[in-house]
Amino acid sequence: MTHQHTTQRQLFESGPKWVEDDARHGTIATVVLPEGVDKPLDYRVPEALAASVEPGRRVRVPLGRGNRERLAYCVAVRSGELPQAPLKDVAGVEDERPLLSRRMLELTEWMADRWMARRGEVLEAVLPAGVRLRHRVRLDPLLVASGVAPSRRPTPAQARVLEAAATPATAVQLTRATGASRAVVSRLLKIGLLQEAGSVERPVGKSPRQPVRHDRPAQLSPAQADALAAICGSMRASRHETVVLFGVTGSGKTEVYLQSVEEAVAYGRQAIVLVPEISLTPQTCDRFRARFGTVAVLHSHLTPAERHAQWREIAAGRVNVVVGARSAIFAPLPRLGLIVIDEEHETSFKQATAPRYHARDVAEWIARAEGVPLVLGSATPSLETFARCLAGEWRMCRLADRVGGSQLPAVLTVDLRDPGSRARGAVTPRLAAGIRWALDAGGQVMLLLNRRGFATHVQCASCGHAMRCPQCDLALTLHQPGDRGICHGCGLVSRLPAACPECHAPGLVQRGTGTQRLEEQVRRAFPDAAVARMDTDTMRTRGSHERTLDAFRNRDIDILVGTQMIAKGLDFPTVMLVGVVNADAALHLADFRASERTCQLVMQVAGRSGRGPLGGRVVVQTSTPDHPAIRAAAVHDYEAFVRSELPIREQLLYPPYGSIVRIVVRSESERGAADWAGLVAERLRAEAAGVPAIRVLGPAPAPIARLRDRFRWHVQVHGPDGSELRLIVRRATCSLRAPDDVAWIADVDPVDML
Repeated sequence: MTHQHTTQRQLFESGPKWVEDDARHGTIATVVLPEGVDKPLDYRVPEALAASVEPGRRVRVPLGRGNRERLAYCVAVRSGELPQAPLKDVAGVEDERPLLSRRMLELTEWMADRWMARRGEVLEAVLPAGVRLRHRVRLDPLLVASGVAPSRRPTPAQARVLEAAATPATAVQLTRATGASRAVVSRLLKIGLLQEAGSVERPVGKSPRQPVRHDRPAQLSPAQADALAAICGSMRASRHETVVLFGVTGSGKTEVYLQSVEEAVAYGRQAIVLVPEISLTPQTCDRFRARFGTVAVLHSHLTPAERHAQWREIAAGRVNVVVGARSAIFAPLPRLGLIVIDEEHETSFKQATAPRYHARDVAEWIARAEGVPLVLGSATPSLETFARCLAGEWRMCRLADRVGGSQLPAVLTVDLRDPGSRARGAVTPRLAAGIRWALDAGGQVMLLLNRRGFATHVQCASCGHAMRCPQCDLALTLHQPGDRGICHGCGLVSRLPAACPECHAPGLVQRGTGTQRLEEQVRRAFPDAAVARMDTDTMRTRGSHERTLDAFRNRDIDILVGTQMIAKGLDFPTVMLVGVVNADAALHLADFRASERTCQLVMQVAGRSGRGPLGGRVVVQTSTPDHPAIRAAAVHDYEAFVRSELPIREQLLYPPYGSIVRIVVRSESERGAADWAGLVAERLRAEAAGVPAIRVLGPAPAPIARLRDRFRWHVQVHGPDGSELRLIVRRATCSLRAPDDVAWIADVDPVDML
């Protein structure tokens, strides 16, 4: 009896404990805020929300003492014992379905570690703004975009307009019905919350332009066939492999891409094709549309609503091919079978703002995780890519000859140090003769000058003082009309004075030549030719790239003057002459990649010439014709440059044989920037002490020492192992809290050292 009583008593006493244990268990959501808080936070999931809170959706959570609701990304959900300290509850769920798959959540975690970024920054970068909009209402003729209000809620006036737009309404009808100003409607249109019905009715991937025909060749060259077999072999085996197409310009790399994508589509899979420039997107899309019909396009010139419409079609699996710039790598393809990166050497594949990811590395992670091939193509692969091929990590397929029997153009180097080569303008007599030769033969001309504006700087003839930006450590570039001095660092526009501000002498002198002045000189020298300019100053309006390139293709333009945007990927068979006006423009910058970029740029633009039956020539004007980068480009021998440059990189432990983390410190006070950079360098040296081969360089003023009214200092950390380097930087900086007037960033493996 005693034993039985004790047992019942124990059971009785344990009753409340079971209830207590149950109360201490629950569902916990781990969330990441887009900004403001660096670390993940845990929240309790109420029973009413348990079915809808899942990784990949956004949730609303209370934050801080005031419990102000904030949007956050749910990155994990678990069930278990709740912590002793009470957790706040998730307040609500924002999305009807997950915006991010588990694979993409894994990717963002890896990216945050790889590029030392906040996870919230990465999540925002992966999801375009148009996909993060809220309401989902379809209207006409002005309609609410597929998603409303970014992270903040609409103003009362905006909310009234959006509510009134629940039925078809024009802009005038909306303003009359709500009492809101036309500016409110215009603002909603600008940020993509409202849009015109016509912009939605156009089918995804359909272009208003008539696509240029690109017929499928009867057969591939042996080199093309070998490359295609390598790619398709990986695809059929569902095996990841990185295949590098190292092919001279005009060797048919694009046809290999097209037939590789055909193979993927035949297997019921989808493909991503990345291009480095928006100017290349129309041409690439034309070729893929001609072969596949509907193609989704993703680039920065799309409105948020347009991007969201594309995103929905892609995620639904209704589009087989996605073409776009860097961020298109995050397209949510449910049946990914292939990734292609054209012109993989281009620095535009590296994001310039946080998170500072490189699309090539992201593509490799995705391709490896999905078990699909990654194809990288270039006539001038980056040295990082070349080294991985030499090490056997990646497979290189060489396409050494142009298709169709055309030959690489002869290259004439003009030594600008030779008095006989000089001219009154930027065009030497030899280049002028080449232009006339091409025009008389019925051909077209492309002239590359990687300097915008009219004159690169304006200087006093008496004292030598150069007009500089008051906010930056940069000379003002003269732009016409209007004698405007524009800073290419911050964009500040100034009216240039009539006299020197230092010595007050009259007569400022215009020095150096930009694309604007070159265009004027060419027009004067060749009045019978139609001349156009292609740079960021002339390509600001929507569709300007397509219009200019279409006009050049249709022979409405004889001579195309431009910056590097004309140097790559473009295929015009009637271009007979390419002129490089100043091959040294970037050769002597304070950047260890300056030689590599110069060689790539000259070789790429030279490859635009001689693609058709008329043949072609290239004229390269330079003051350093004996530089290895110029010599290699002049004979179309990129491997010669690689052989000369790789040993230097290896000796100095520069990429691809080492990694770099660059810390850039900015402050309105030069002393503030210098002191903080000094403190960071001191902490880095302390952490790196005893670790072999780690070097800390600096602190020192950045090559551009002042930008947008902020002084800039930098510190560089070099080492053979990137993971070890990032760990050292994290340890050195984790407890540092910069003063209010100091900002700093860490750029892992930077491509811009200025």
